[in-house]
Amino acid sequence: MAKKSLRLTVGSIFTKGPGKIYFFRYQVEGRRKTVSLQTTNRAEALKKAQTFQPVVQTSSVEVIAAHVSHARGLREAERNLCLSDVWEHYSKHPDRSTPATVNVWKQYQANLQEFVEFIGNPLTAVREITPQTADRYAQYLKTTEISVDTHNRKVKQLRKIFSTLQEYRGGENPFSSPVLYRREREEQGLGVRRLAFSREQEQRLLEVLADEEHQVINKSEIRVIYHLGMYTGQRLKDCVLLQWQSIDLERRRIWVKQFKTGKEVTIPISDRLFTVLMEAKSWQSGEYVCPKCAERYNRLDKDGKNTGNNLVNLDVLRVIRWIGVEPSVTAPGRKRKVTQYGFHSLRHTFASHCAEAGVPKAVLLSILGTDSEIADKYYTHIGEEAQLKAIEAISGDSITTAQERIRQPIFILKTELLFDIQSKAANHMNRLGNCLLVP
Repeated sequence: MAKKSLRLTVGSIFTKGPGKIYFFRYQVEGRRKTVSLQTTNRAEALKKAQTFQPVVQTSSVEVIAAHVSHARGLREAERNLCLSDVWEHYSKHPDRSTPATVNVWKQYQANLQEFVEFIGNPLTAVREITPQTADRYAQYLKTTEISVDTHNRKVKQLRKIFSTLQEYRGGENPFSSPVLYRREREEQGLGVRRLAFSREQEQRLLEVLADEEHQVINKSEIRVIYHLGMYTGQRLKDCVLLQWQSIDLERRRIWVKQFKTGKEVTIPISDRLFTVLMEAKSWQSGEYVCPKCAERYNRLDKDGKNTGNNLVNLDVLRVIRWIGVEPSVTAPGRKRKVTQYGFHSLRHTFASHCAEAGVPKAVLLSILGTDSEIADKYYTHIGEEAQLKAIEAISGDSITTAQERIRQPIFILKTELLFDIQSKAANHMNRLGNCLLVP
C-alpha cells in the first residue's frame, strides 16, 4: 500500500510495497506517470526526484522518456553486475551491515555464496534476480532441515545485501516479501524445548563440581561460573567475563551490562554466591573473576573469529553430562540436534524458582533484563497445587456439590468427637482402676 506522498515543486514522491521503495509521480500532457527511485532513503529519493523536474517541465514526450530511461538506470552499462561480484561491491558499500562480531560478517558472505551456488551461474546479472527467484530459494532452504531461526537469518541477511544493489537490480528488493520467512509455530511439533533444571539436578551439579572425581579444565572457575548462573540468572558470556570492578562485596551487589542486549542490571549477592566469590578472591590475578576461563573464552583464530566461546561452552556441557543429563537430542526434520539442557537452562531455572516463590514478574525482569519470553513462560502458570485442583475439578475427584462440602466437615467433626469421647472414657476407666487397686 502506498504511503502518504510528499509534494514537490513538480510532482511528488511516496513509498510503496513491503520494501518501502520511494517512487516519483508526475504528469505529462494530462497523463500520470510513476517512476521507481530505487531507494528506501528519503534524502536520496528527494535528490533523485530533483533530477526529473527540469525535464518533466519540457513539452517533448520523447525527451522525457529518454530522461526517465536514464534515471531508472535502464542502460545496460550502468546496471550490469554479476552475482560473482556482489560481495566485493557489498563489502565496500557505505550501507553495508556492521555486525558486532567477525563471525556474523562471515555468515553474510557464506549465505551469499550459498545463494549463488543455488542459482548455479555466478555470471547471472543481479537484475535477473526476481521475487520469484527468492521464493524458490526460500522453498529450497526448507528442504535443508535447518531451524526456523536459521532460515529467517539467511533470508534477512540476503535482503540486506540486495538492498545495497539498488542501481543494479531495478525494482524492489527480491527478498523483501514477508512470505519468504518461516514462523516459529512450524516447529511446535518438535517436542523439544529448553528445559529448566529441577532443584535436585541443581544440587547434583553443585555436588559434582565440588568433588574430586570429576575433572574439567579450570574446574574451580567453572564452579564459580555455575554459581553465578544459578544465583543471578545471567547468560554464560556475562558470567564468564564478569569483572571484579562490577562486584561490591561490602554492599553485596553485582552490576552487569549484558553483552547481548546492552541492558544494565544490578543483583544482590546471595549467601552461597558470596562464599564462592570470597574463595575466588584468593586467585584474583587481574580484572576478571575467572581469569583463565575469560582468556579461553576470548580466544580468536587466525581470521579473527571467536573460537574460545565454544570451548568454554563444551566445558560447561561436560558438567551437565556428569549428572546423567544429555544436553542435546535428535529431532525430526532437523539436521542438527536440538539443545534442551545447557547453561542457559540455569536462566530458566532462576525464572522458575522466582515464579514458584511468588516474586513479582517486574522484579524478575529487573534481574534478567528485558527477556519477556522466559518470564512469560513461567509466569503464565500459577503453580502445581492450583493445577492439581483444576485437574481434580474436571475429573470429579474434588468436592463439587454443596451437600458434599457440608457432609465432609460434619463427618470429620463426628469422627473427632467420637475419638474424644472414647479417649475420655478410657482415661476415666484407668483412673477408676487405679483407685480400686489402692488398699
